[in-house]
Amino acid sequence: MAVRAIRGATTCENSKEEIFEATKELVKEIIDCNGIDTSDIIDIIFTVTKDLDKVFPAASVRQMGITNVPLLDMLSPDIENALKKCIRVMVHINTDKGNDELKHIYLRGAKILRPDLVKEQEG
Repeated sequence: MAVRAIRGATTCENSKEEIFEATKELVKEIIDCNGIDTSDIIDIIFTVTKDLDKVFPAASVRQMGITNVPLLDMLSPDIENALKKCIRVMVHINTDKGNDELKHIYLRGAKILRPDLVKEQEG
């Protein structure tokens, strides 16, 4: 079994409810699309842009029942012309799948970050 990383991102408005909803949607989609058993999750790292400051995205994962996985929230660098109101995630998992079998998930306004992957998902 190997350790692999799955990436994803989404966007939302700056409210506790919106951040929780968008984060849960993103993490659920990553889990479902990759057939992940939550016991195989090693950790989940989130970054947020500075305009999302009402709540930590990781707190929403606890509401999903994922309570024994290390979670980390960090602030994204403030890059000129970068996508605003964006939550990015990296999920490390134990898996027998190869990197080419994993599905990275980009939702909502974050689809513009990886149009190549979105095209594959929709095709």
